[in-house]
Amino acid sequence: MNQPQPPRWAKTLLRWLHPENTIEEVEGDLDELYADSYLRIGKRPALLRYLLNVVTVLPPFVRRRQSSSRYEQPFSLSPDMLKNYFKIAWRNIVRQKAYSILNIAGLSIGMACSILILLWVQNELSYDRFHARANQIFRLTCNAGDFKAAVSSAGMVRGLQSQLPQIKSGVRLSKPSAMLFEVGEKKVEEKRVFYADSNFLKVFSFPLLAGNAATALNDPGAILITEETAEKYFGTRDAVGKTIRINNNENFTISGILANTPSNSHLQFDAIIPMKTMAKWNWDLRNDTWGNFNFYTYLELDEKTAASAPAQQRLTQQTAKIFKDHGEKIKLDFQLQPLTDIHLHSNLQIDLPGHGNMQYVNIFFVVAIFILVVACINFMNLATARSERRAKEVGLRKVVGANRYQLVFQFLGESLIFSFLSLVIAVGIVYMLLPVFKMLTEKTLAIHLLDGKLVMGLIGIAVLTGLLSGSYPALFLSGFAPVKVLKGKLRVSGGNLLFRNALVVTQFVVAIVLLVGTAVVYKQLDFIKKRNLGFDKSNLLYLPMTGELGGKRQALKASLAQNPLTENFTVISDLPTKLESGTIDIVWDGQTTRNQVVFPSMDVDENFVKVFKSKVLAGRGFDKAFSGDSSSYIINEKAMQIMGMNVGNAVGKSLTVYDTKGTIIGVVKNFHFKSLQYAMEPLILRLNRWGGVVMVRTTAGNAEQTIKALEKINHQLNPAFPFTFGFLDKDLDNLYRSEQQMGSIFNLFAGLAIFISCLGLYGLSAFMAEQRTKEIGVRKVLGATVAGVVGLLSQDFLKLISIAIVIASPIAWFAMNRWLQGFAYQTNLEWWVIALAGLVATAIALFTISFQSIKAALMNPVKSLRSE
Repeated sequence: MNQPQPPRWAKTLLRWLHPENTIEEVEGDLDELYADSYLRIGKRPALLRYLLNVVTVLPPFVRRRQSSSRYEQPFSLSPDMLKNYFKIAWRNIVRQKAYSILNIAGLSIGMACSILILLWVQNELSYDRFHARANQIFRLTCNAGDFKAAVSSAGMVRGLQSQLPQIKSGVRLSKPSAMLFEVGEKKVEEKRVFYADSNFLKVFSFPLLAGNAATALNDPGAILITEETAEKYFGTRDAVGKTIRINNNENFTISGILANTPSNSHLQFDAIIPMKTMAKWNWDLRNDTWGNFNFYTYLELDEKTAASAPAQQRLTQQTAKIFKDHGEKIKLDFQLQPLTDIHLHSNLQIDLPGHGNMQYVNIFFVVAIFILVVACINFMNLATARSERRAKEVGLRKVVGANRYQLVFQFLGESLIFSFLSLVIAVGIVYMLLPVFKMLTEKTLAIHLLDGKLVMGLIGIAVLTGLLSGSYPALFLSGFAPVKVLKGKLRVSGGNLLFRNALVVTQFVVAIVLLVGTAVVYKQLDFIKKRNLGFDKSNLLYLPMTGELGGKRQALKASLAQNPLTENFTVISDLPTKLESGTIDIVWDGQTTRNQVVFPSMDVDENFVKVFKSKVLAGRGFDKAFSGDSSSYIINEKAMQIMGMNVGNAVGKSLTVYDTKGTIIGVVKNFHFKSLQYAMEPLILRLNRWGGVVMVRTTAGNAEQTIKALEKINHQLNPAFPFTFGFLDKDLDNLYRSEQQMGSIFNLFAGLAIFISCLGLYGLSAFMAEQRTKEIGVRKVLGATVAGVVGLLSQDFLKLISIAIVIASPIAWFAMNRWLQGFAYQTNLEWWVIALAGLVATAIALFTISFQSIKAALMNPVKSLRSE
């Protein structure tokens, strides 16, 4: 039977007030007196006598012992002591190989995961910060109701700069264009070509390796190309003064070579052409228009305005006033978006591709911390579970003069040795996983061990991990009383068991939340793939009408119609996934107030409804039999609702778009032409006069033959331009690239979190089975079955996992509901998803525990009871 102990608060009082150098022996004596009194006279009188004894052993009744001048306590962190700590730690690591392997494996995998995630997070947060004046550069964006766009008009830069002294300079960039580059026999379509104002290199800090930054973009016939582009066409970056032919009709002289665009830039380009070149044919640039929003505008502000949010707000208000004074009737709000915020905080339409998401950065930063914590929990659990094995060592050290601080330093030193060994292995794991991580994230991350900041960061992670994982074991082990240890009276306290159980629960809470996250992301992506978009996206193959195809529209249509593989086609102005044109200059029958809603528009031909398999709710689609269709419009349901019409009365109403008056001839069912993160928008369809993209519906299994047929047609009609094509369903899938990446990363790290947790569970179950060897032997002698013993050893862990499921469920529900709110159309978060994650975690945990449980249950009881 366990010896009765005084209340914890009474013992704490004794430890606070009594001299440190005699507390252990006094505490042991008083504990024995309390136990004797408890048995003879009862609990309350024993407590009163204990408190009286506490008072009698306090100063001035007991004097503090004077340290002998002949013995000096060695400094805990002296070289000799550190050497001693290292020796003992190394011996323990070598002696207890299984324990050491579990600890090092858990810590190294946890560190590797955290390092990978933190490298990704650091890369995401570093976007556009390499520019010399990054904090002073802002992008001008506009809002029209719920429509928020990243573009502004051609004339605003000069107009605003002339009236607002806070603007030091401004630069415009066009949307990226696809152009055919030709040098000798080499012809390649480059898709990342921008037009930019001549001061582009003054505002931005993109390094120019060759050429004059001040004049490189002054000449309309000049072009800047990157080092990679120069080597592609000329085999060397020494290409200044050489010529590139573009789109088979104009020669450009290379005026400078830019360094390859940094991967952490939101602007990704292969070539820059002067804006003066575009002004030769662009109406907006020639006339400095304020009403058409087709350019990205970057403003460099003075330091005072750039550092003050109120000053920036005043500037946007002044911008709105100047815009209105310019005669524009559109009501717009303007925003200044910091350059360093564009990559992670940009949820704007008509924006550059490839942006990140701050929500995902926050999520994965927390995941990195949690995985590291899970790994540290393993160390704490195994160290405290095996505490009895080191009890005598602690007792003997204290008897020969070691104080608690020295023991704390020793145990923390051991955990730091584990941590640094794990760091070395973790760096190796990171090197191996970087190619896999690159496939998942589409980012080129690197770990450079010659980078001082990175090395200091890795050392910081190792020290933090060592201190975190070793803190509780150090405090727990160093607190053993030598009298109890050496008398064999040490017993694992309930507080230690409670803490250890809490750590196991924490591990599985993290693992279950990650499993739920993985399931919900997969479920949402599956919902997106299976959702009816309002048209049939399958088997839609497209051919951009580049080069001479745009001028041979009738010949192209005739060639397509003659081939049975390509006869089911339509010509549309833009891909639905890249629909960027829109206006609020809309007037309709019955309108009472000026329209402030942006209406996107798309030009289509007579075959659109048939090829896309969209549904006409009222009226008809465009038809060659009707000569008046050139001034007619088709609208979608959303547009009809905004105009206050219904299916019964919309057809026949007048509609004016861009000052072109026409008639509504049909209403089509809503179809999604943007990501499901956005709510359905109104849409106006007009008869296509110019071309743009040929969309062909293939039959299942004939995609390859159809591509060859299109390639042949392109070669006949457009021989100077390479054949390019795409599939619409793949483009739609690409709208959710970041969500797909998030799901893949969740899969990886949820699996690793479970694996790390199971490493610790395996070690704990092995230790618990070892501790209960004799009990199992007795139970087997008395008739216990193998299944009964396995159940006995597993039930405690199952209770902990059940608690983890209860705690993880609301956390996972809240977190994933928040994530789903980012989609206008979302799947339901059902209870069975969390239940399934809990069952998976339980099954994996049981599988892990079963190894040791079955081994212990099958052991011959004669061996376990031989010493009894």
